Amino acid sequence: MIVVMKTSSRPDEISRVTKRIEDFGLKAHISEGVDHTVIGVLGQVFTELRDALELLPGVEQVLLVSKPYKLASREFHPRDTVVEVKGVAIGGKEIIVMAGPCAIESEEQLLLTAQEVKAAGATVLRGGAFKPRTSPYDFRGLGETGLKILAAVGKENKMPVITEVMSPDQVDLVAKYADILQIGARNMQNFILLDEVGKTRKPVLLKRGLSSTIQEWLLAAEYILAQDNEQVILCERGIRTFETHTRNTMDVSSIPIIEKVSHLPIIADPSHATGKWYLVPPLALATVAAGADGLLIEVHPNPDMALADGPQSLNFDSFRLLMSQLSPIAQARNRQLATQSAKSKH
Repeated sequence: MIVVMKTSSRPDEISRVTKRIEDFGLKAHISEGVDHTVIGVLGQVFTELRDALELLPGVEQVLLVSKPYKLASREFHPRDTVVEVKGVAIGGKEIIVMAGPCAIESEEQLLLTAQEVKAAGATVLRGGAFKPRTSPYDFRGLGETGLKILAAVGKENKMPVITEVMSPDQVDLVAKYADILQIGARNMQNFILLDEVGKTRKPVLLKRGLSSTIQEWLLAAEYILAQDNEQVILCERGIRTFETHTRNTMDVSSIPIIEKVSHLPIIADPSHATGKWYLVPPLALATVAAGADGLLIEVHPNPDMALADGPQSLNFDSFRLLMSQLSPIAQARNRQLATQSAKSKH
């Protein structure tokens, strides 16, 4: 249920509405719009509540929300959410690029990569310290050592950093070093983990699950938002289908759908969607053309020697070429590619 206040409503009238909602044992969520203030009602609503709220001064109308997800919907929050991370705005006018290796292998490897991707225009540094692998015998990351390397290299290059957190008991540790906490596809419905990352109040990037619907994805985001953490970034990374030519199938249509039904920013991960480096650039361009707010790209100094996901990683030359191709696509969407002029502040 949402309460739409009149354009002439006063602060004391808004406060009276929120108090009445709380008197019923429910939670009020205020969203300031350009023309109206909207108050979302969280909890089990009923007809009598609607009648009671409609009679209060300053109330224009009370509407039932049709979506099962509330906080993630545009009905509750009409304006676009922009997530700010150390001077980098995700979901605003500029298209941002997060780039780096799938897995942190050494300080030398990450430092070289950070310098190259930053020079090409990337504004956020990615790197995995804990890696979920299909086989227990594959390289599974450097753990806290990798986190320390990531934080140090990010600071040296004045780039905010993003890395994956895999379990609730890792949240405090990862949050100590990372600026953005990433929830991988396998953990999209790990609801205890979603609660814990929400409590950190840090920005969270939530990847779409392997076989999840858009509604399930947004309901997962709802867990984070329900912890009073509004800094949620969605990431389309492809879904599992019957196709075998690609690692996953990039659902480009999810991007304009999210833009229509949700206020949350959405970026795309064409590296995991395709599993093949030569498919990454065309899918990156396609998702930006479809309206993505940014990209998550895997880049490695020598993909043939990478300890994780080498076949889907771009080398430095390929990444520079992609970045040069992105600008006209962004301009066609009346946007622009973020540059280091908007670099983070440490």
